Order: sequence, then structure tokens, then C-alpha cells
Amino acid sequence: MKLVVGLGNPGGQYLRTRHNIGFEVVDALAQRLGWIRSRDQFVLLAKSKFDGLVMNGLVGLASGESEKVLLLKPMTYMNLSGQSVQAAKAFFQILERDVMVVLDDLALPCGKLRMRPGGSNGGHNGLRDIERALGTSEYSRLRIGLDAPPPRMAGRDYVLGRATDEQRKRLDPAVDRAAEAIVMWMEKGIESAMSRFNANDEGGTMNDERKP
Repeated sequence: MKLVVGLGNPGGQYLRTRHNIGFEVVDALAQRLGWIRSRDQFVLLAKSKFDGLVMNGLVGLASGESEKVLLLKPMTYMNLSGQSVQAAKAFFQILERDVMVVLDDLALPCGKLRMRPGGSNGGHNGLRDIERALGTSEYSRLRIGLDAPPPRMAGRDYVLGRATDEQRKRLDPAVDRAAEAIVMWMEKGIESAMSRFNANDEGGTMNDERKP
């Protein structure tokens, strides 16, 4: 069974903010899988469970086999994402290698994707709490670049703001590519997905402190 977690903050004031790009990817993935017809239906049709909103079902793979998949949006606010992820993972006894976390990254150019099978939290509060709750950093993650904040703007203020129109031209297709990358991860594994979707530049990891 696969667990796909999109990180973000609940509430209308955070809708479409940079920090909620993980939520957007889960919406796009649910639509791609045919579980919803439009992306705004996720919040209406999902079940409340594991301190989050969830959808689950069988996904037909290119091999002809099927995979059980759980989509999760933690509703705990970013800093407490781990309790939601751990609850879902423990209930279904999901292995770390079958967990994919989708999040924002200030160190990547806007719209760039970076998938990894593990690694540091890079200062991201959502990843930090997931690592604390799971007791490991050996779970997959898919980062979506946002660009660095403008000079003299705090990282927290930047990620909790909405993307500019120019950034949206890059982020909207990036959300679709991220959903496609996750499907490939399900079907062919992390190495194949990394090879196809990762940005050519190696970039870095973010070190900002961000709340909530």
C-alpha cells in the first residue's frame, strides 16, 4: 500500500498559498486517478480521519496489477504534520519506502521538481515533525520549487503568501507534473521517477524556519 501525503495548512486563508502546494498536488493526483472530477471536490468528498482528510482506493498500474493507495492532507497545521502521517501509516502498517511526502522548497527554482528516497528535513517544519513522529528520515519526498524570498522578506511571510501571476504560470503545470511523477513512482519505483522528473541542476536544501 502506498501513502501519499501533501503538506499544507488548513483553512481558507491558506488556500493557494505557496506553503500549500502539497495540498494542490494531492488534489491533482486524486483527479488524475479519477477519484474526483474537479480538484475542488477533494475537500468535499474526502473523509476526516487520522487528523486529516483522506481518500483511498485501488489504482490500476501499467503492469496490469493494482495498488492500494491512500491520499492524505494533514489538518494539523504544518508543524504537527507528523501525528497525522504516523496515525495513517501505523493503522495500515505502511512501510517507510511506500510513503511519499509532497512539499514546497525555497531552494529550488519556481516550478522545478526534486524527488528523493530520503534525506534531511532541510529546515522544513513539516518534514521535521514527520521525521520526529516516524523516527526516521527514510521516506520518499517530492519537493516543488518556489524560488527564494525577495530580499528582506522573511521565509515565513513568503511561503504563507500567494504566488505571483508569473510564478503561477510555472507552478500550475508543475502541480500536474508532480501528480504524474507520483503515478510513475507507484508504477516503476523511485529511481525511474527521479530519472524522468528531477531537475537537471542539483540545487540545495532550504534552511529557513517556517511556521505554521
